[in-house]
Amino acid sequence: MLGVVINILMGAVIAVAAALWIDRAGPASKTRRAVALVVGIALGALSLWGVFAVEKLETTARGVVVSILASALIFIAANKLFDLPPDRWSVFTTLVGAGGAFVIFALLWGNRAIDDPVLRTVVGTLVGAVAGYLLGTVQERWARLAIGIGAGGALGALAASGMRKVVLVFELERGTFELWPVLPLIDYGAVAIATLVGAAIGILLWQLRGRRTPPARPLILGATLGFFVGGWLLPSLGSGTKTDALVAAMGVGVGVGALLGLKPIPDAAHRGRIEGSSRAYIFLIPALGFIAATLIIPTLRTLFLSFHDPRGQEFVGFVNYRDIFSSPNIFNLEGWAGIFGSKLFVVGAVLLLIGVVVSIVVGRRSGYSISFSPGSGGVTAVGVVLVAFAIFAALRGTVFNNLWWVFTVTVLSASAGLAIAVLADRARWESVAKSLIFMPMAISFVGAGVIWRFMYLARDVSKPQTGVLNTVWVGIGELSLSRGPGFFLAVIVSLGLAALLAILAFRAWKAGERTVGLGAAVTSLPLIWFAYALWRGVGGFEVRENGDIVASTIQFVQKAPYNNVWLMLVLIWIQTGFTMVIFSAAIKAVPSDLLEAARVDGASESQTFWRVIIPQIYPTIGVVVTTLIVLVMKVFDIVKVMTNGNFGTQVIANEMWQRAFTELNFGLGSALAVVLFIAVLPILFINIRRMQRAAA
Repeated sequence: MLGVVINILMGAVIAVAAALWIDRAGPASKTRRAVALVVGIALGALSLWGVFAVEKLETTARGVVVSILASALIFIAANKLFDLPPDRWSVFTTLVGAGGAFVIFALLWGNRAIDDPVLRTVVGTLVGAVAGYLLGTVQERWARLAIGIGAGGALGALAASGMRKVVLVFELERGTFELWPVLPLIDYGAVAIATLVGAAIGILLWQLRGRRTPPARPLILGATLGFFVGGWLLPSLGSGTKTDALVAAMGVGVGVGALLGLKPIPDAAHRGRIEGSSRAYIFLIPALGFIAATLIIPTLRTLFLSFHDPRGQEFVGFVNYRDIFSSPNIFNLEGWAGIFGSKLFVVGAVLLLIGVVVSIVVGRRSGYSISFSPGSGGVTAVGVVLVAFAIFAALRGTVFNNLWWVFTVTVLSASAGLAIAVLADRARWESVAKSLIFMPMAISFVGAGVIWRFMYLARDVSKPQTGVLNTVWVGIGELSLSRGPGFFLAVIVSLGLAALLAILAFRAWKAGERTVGLGAAVTSLPLIWFAYALWRGVGGFEVRENGDIVASTIQFVQKAPYNNVWLMLVLIWIQTGFTMVIFSAAIKAVPSDLLEAARVDGASESQTFWRVIIPQIYPTIGVVVTTLIVLVMKVFDIVKVMTNGNFGTQVIANEMWQRAFTELNFGLGSALAVVLFIAVLPILFINIRRMQRAAA
């Protein structure tokens, strides 16, 4: 019955909201009101049909409505609660005591940490309510202290007496696996030391703050926190006894109760301040609670588990981190010697050297120590990319795969986005071109992985190829062998384009644009090579021992190590649209006066771009690069969908998932998560500092 009412209310809200929006969107008229009425009824009927006809949609809608109503009720109740302190202090403390106890036991109940949760929650709420009422009415100091200590100890005993030794049990093939144990195995010496250290820290902070309050409260607060650390965080959980749990829970309860009992009943002025200052907390606590529940607490829990065994029970120190950097599948330096003998490294180093030398020569003629242009800068960039590919192809393992992803996706996405933003700026079909390039951003990583998996598909050579890239590759092979009109046309077109680029290089060199000439000359080389290779034989075919010529496909996804690059291409395809939009907005924001002044001074278009536009958009480049690095460090979906980490394509996020949730090794999985978190932290810090400096 409740579900039916919720569904009807949701349909009515959608209908009324749509009708009111249409009715208020323009000048009032009978036609507009009729359209609003028809649209509202149609949307309401469609919503009702959806929630009643589709089971999952009904469940989702019910959850959304219940969440919104519950949030609204909690917000209203919190505001009404803090209206009480000035005039009805005892009612306020009663409700706070009952609510605090209810939340504690509800959390234990929700995590299945206690037996008889309903009875214990009801009793705990009543104890909290009585303690709150007494603390709101009793004035005498020692009586208040006794009430607080008694209530805290009683709540701790009530919770500990029902705690389970094991919360969840998995029945696996190799035996029973116990998860999330509760009872602590207390080392009473460690508890005593932690309590004394906490008390000492509390007194020290009290001293540093100028002794503005009596020393009892900071002393008890520090001792309680120290006792909590020694009783719950340091011990091994699950192997203790009910006695240990009683000591640990009652100790914390007594400490918290003593803190509340030592605080006197505030006067009327203080109660008024409580009412006024509470509004900020009402707005902040839900957001801070959400952040704590979804970010801070899981982060601390993950850090805690990373120092424990696979079940999270025994402390093992840095063993999991040692396993990460000693495993050849995760961190492998054995192939470093092959870097310098790689043809890729040699070609990249030569291009890098040529690009830098040309940039230095041109820069000195222009009055700069070095001057990059589209030609020399492009050659240098290609050299850097090839050298990096040679390095990452030789150094294997999950960590280096992640670094390869970060370098390649960040560099190529940012470069491609910037190039497209510049080339499309003020072009005739700018909006259409940018819309098409931005469109992949609307596709999820999972969807993109599925799409490109089909594009890379390689079928048996006896069957027609359905993967786009292998279809093209096999087609080029057939063209190369045919020696027909298509073959000669492809050779002529390749050589013709190379000739045009050679002419462009010659004219640019004569005009003084030597870097543009260099770029055109280098670009013509692949076309010349393609014409030569087509003549010699290139493409998707192979000659067998008996002389038969058969199709030959490329295993894009399966063949290591460059299968990683084909996976990266998916993310580059998605993120190029994002970088293009950001860079395009930044370029359009460059003051036109600066561009006109540069042109008046005789600067060419390339000089204007490199010397005026690029310095103006440096902050935007920094934001885009750091955003991409953080995104790529956490890449998971594409690898999971396309290879699941097989064929040497594993990344840290997928490795973490497999170790923690497939192998149930929570210690190693948590350590991998911490490594990933630490790797992202410097980038976040740099980005935050940059934004702070920009704001200042």
